[in-house]
Amino acid sequence: MKKVLIDCDPGIDDALALALVAGSPSLDVVGVTTVGGNVDLPLTTANALALREFLELGDVPVTPGSAGALLRETVRAARVHGTTGLGGVVLPAPSRGPSDGHAVDFIVDTLKAAPGEITLVAVGPLTNIALAVRREPRVVEWARDLVIMGGSFTRGNHNPAAEFNMLADPEAAAIVFDAGWTVKMLGLDVTLTAMVTADVLDRMRPLGKLAELLVPAAQFYGVVTADGGPAIHDACAVAYVLDPSLFTCVPAMVNVETAGRYTRGMTVTDFKVTSQDTNALVATSMDVKGFWELVLGAYEGLAGRLG
Repeated sequence: MKKVLIDCDPGIDDALALALVAGSPSLDVVGVTTVGGNVDLPLTTANALALREFLELGDVPVTPGSAGALLRETVRAARVHGTTGLGGVVLPAPSRGPSDGHAVDFIVDTLKAAPGEITLVAVGPLTNIALAVRREPRVVEWARDLVIMGGSFTRGNHNPAAEFNMLADPEAAAIVFDAGWTVKMLGLDVTLTAMVTADVLDRMRPLGKLAELLVPAAQFYGVVTADGGPAIHDACAVAYVLDPSLFTCVPAMVNVETAGRYTRGMTVTDFKVTSQDTNALVATSMDVKGFWELVLGAYEGLAGRLG
């Protein structure tokens, strides 16, 4: 069993990533923390609570965290994820509320209680993770690993230079990359290859209750065709935890641009550095067929339990 703590901003692809978590018996979810990102914090938290019950994640605590960026104006992606954050998906209202306290305290306390055991998986803006590092620098040592969906060594998606999670709080991202651990970065260069094709959608349709989440979520981003469709970015970070061999990763030095007029949020990635000068392991390619076999297999197993 691999223990994971999921920091997220649900979000369509966050929902699909949480479904992968729920469908993976080898993962032990110790908690879900939420951050303002794709939509505002009250919505990301409400979505996480609804997903906890819909996906039958049991008593996994859901703890809300930071509502906005450390220094910058709010950046949201409702035009991509819809006004609720879950596109066309309508889930039953959750019967239980969030845990008391703040996500930053939960992250610090949880890692402290089990040093070296828990992998942080961050698939939203890195505000909570940065504040945890600032509050207690030893989280860098206590975390077994840090895996993020974010950044790119080529181009952005929210603007030409920056990927959304980095642009939403570049100062937080800079703190995280400079903290002294090796960030496993699953950026747009690989996540954009995780496209929902017609064949993938056909395997989702028969999945009963789970299909009520998967099918409308997968189609909300864009048109699904035989050759391509919308990408489910955040699931790539979970897939890396489950099977790193699906990804080709290269050591690099990643610096986050915080001052550029046109490049703020850009992850400036240098692969031509010595091993002692790196701060990240950057995914450069992915076994797409293997990725979908992993993801769809997990979804099919989960669907069998959900009915």
